[in-house]
Amino acid sequence: MTYCCGILVRDGLVLIADTRTNAGLDNIATFRKLHVFEKPGERVLMLATAGNLSVTQGVVNFLNEGFENPETGEIESAMTPQTMLQAAHLVGRAVRRSLQEASPSGEQASGVSFDVSLLLGGQIGGGAPRLFMIYTAGNAIECTPDTNYLQIGEHKYGKPILDRAVNYESDLYDALKIGLISMDSTIRSNLSVGLPIDIALLRRGDMKLEVSTRIDANDEYFRDLRESWSKALRAAHMAIPAPPYRGREP
Repeated sequence: MTYCCGILVRDGLVLIADTRTNAGLDNIATFRKLHVFEKPGERVLMLATAGNLSVTQGVVNFLNEGFENPETGEIESAMTPQTMLQAAHLVGRAVRRSLQEASPSGEQASGVSFDVSLLLGGQIGGGAPRLFMIYTAGNAIECTPDTNYLQIGEHKYGKPILDRAVNYESDLYDALKIGLISMDSTIRSNLSVGLPIDIALLRRGDMKLEVSTRIDANDEYFRDLRESWSKALRAAHMAIPAPPYRGREP
């Protein structure tokens, strides 16, 4: 399992992903799930992945090395699309191609699931920053200002934070902070999600990443954020009056 979230605000995009993979209690490993395809001044694409590792790694390899478009016969890579919508369609084709190679029959084998989900965010040329979620079938939905975040993986623990605290007008670094709180809430509640965390921040119009780094257990800011959030929650629930229902008959 994993947890990744993407947040779209007026000033840009934030993507956050953990790195834990879990194939059983005694088979836990670390793999990068946030991948960047960047040509400064022209395009920045950020891809977060969840699901079957062989399929998602195949997608990343296709985007890096290129693969044939069955309709045109051209070799396409992450550097080919001229719009973010075209990039989302390209990732969808890469998912279908990788899935076909991982499971030629299109069926699960020995109980192994080949399902995947991906978040694709970025900006190409003069276009606006956009954020998409892409499914196993290769189809996609797009994030909007009304619902300005998308999640994949173990999303239920981090969703309430995003619902209450972030919107399209949020400051870009506030969005990053809220995303990290969402990640911390998930890590605390699910052992299949864990450090290190990869983060990427793209400011609208910059055409290069403003932040691209990894947070591990020694990161001072993240440790302080976790403790500050815990203290704030304790203070908030202590400040709310106790329920007045004692002794009341139904």
